Amino acid sequence: MYVEARRWGGHLGRRLMDASSSGAAAPAAAVEDAGGGGGGSSKDAMRIMVSVLVVVIFCTLLYCVYCWRWRKRNAVRRSQIERLRPMSSSDLPLMDLASILTATDSFSKPNKLGEGGFGPVYRGVLPGGAQIAVKRLSERSRQGAAEFRNEVELIAKLQHRNLVRLLGWCAERDEKLLVYEFLTNGSLDAFLFDTGKSAQLGWTTRHNIIVGIARGLLYLHEDSLLKVVHRDLKASNVLLDDKMSPKISDFGMAKIFEDECNEVNTGRVVGTYGYMAPEFALEGVYSVKSDVFSFGVLLLEILSGQRNGALYLEEHQQSLIQDVCI
Repeated sequence: MYVEARRWGGHLGRRLMDASSSGAAAPAAAVEDAGGGGGGSSKDAMRIMVSVLVVVIFCTLLYCVYCWRWRKRNAVRRSQIERLRPMSSSDLPLMDLASILTATDSFSKPNKLGEGGFGPVYRGVLPGGAQIAVKRLSERSRQGAAEFRNEVELIAKLQHRNLVRLLGWCAERDEKLLVYEFLTNGSLDAFLFDTGKSAQLGWTTRHNIIVGIARGLLYLHEDSLLKVVHRDLKASNVLLDDKMSPKISDFGMAKIFEDECNEVNTGRVVGTYGYMAPEFALEGVYSVKSDVFSFGVLLLEILSGQRNGALYLEEHQQSLIQDVCI
C-alpha cells in the first residue's frame, strides 16, 4: 500500500508539473503575439510624438522671437521718452497723463478740434475752468521724438504775442502730448477758404492778421534770442484768438540758426508744397528767406481768399503765384 501511494503521488506530481509548464508557455506566447502585432502601432505613436515635439519647438522659437522684438521696440520707445525727461526741469511744466485724459474726456470725438500732419488736436478743460488745446502725436506720425523735443524746447524759449503759447507737455505710456493755450477761433484756413466764414474777415481784420504774422516772423528771425526758421508757415498753422489776432503755431519742423549762418543745405525736404521756396523744394536749401516766401504765398491767400494748392492749379492751369504774376 505504501508503494501504491508513492506511485500515485509521483504520478500526480508529474501532472502538476506538466500543467504548470503548459500554463507558463501560454502567457509567454500571448505576450509574444501581442508584441509582434503592436510593432506598427509603436512606430505610428513615435511619429506622432516627434511631430508634436517639432511643432512645440517651432512655436516656442516664434514666441521667443516675438518677445525679443517686443522688448526691443519698447526699449526704443522708452529711450526716446527718457531723452525727453530732462526737460521737466525747465520752466515748462511736465503734466501727467491722467489730468490730460480727464480734461479731454479721454480724447473723445466731441472734443476733437481737427487733425494735422502729426496727429489730432483736442479741446480740454482743466479743473480750474481754463481751456486748453492738446496736440496728440500719432504713432504713425512723421514727427518723431526729435521733432517733439524740438517743438517743446523752442516754444518754451520763444515768447511773443503772435506766437502760440505752450502751457505744458507730457511723455507717458507711449503718449507724446503738447498742451497749448486754447484759441477760440481756430485756424486761419477755416475762415479764409470757407464761403460762410470768409465774410467775417473784413479788410481791416485781414490787414491786422497780415501785420500780426509779419511781427511774429520778425521776432523769430531777428528779435528773439534764437534765430529760428519755421519752415512750415501756412494758413492752417496760424491760429486766431477771440479778437482775431493771429498766432503762429506748430514748430515741429522749425530749425535754429547758430552763429552767423545764413542758410543751410539739408537732404531732407519738409513742409507743405505750395508754400515752399523753390530753392528749398528743389535743392533742400533753406534760410529765413524760405519763411518770407511762405509768408508771401500766405499774403496772396489772405488777399484773394483762394488756396494755392492742387485744386487751384487744376481749375486755372497755373498756380496762384503764377496767376498773380501775370
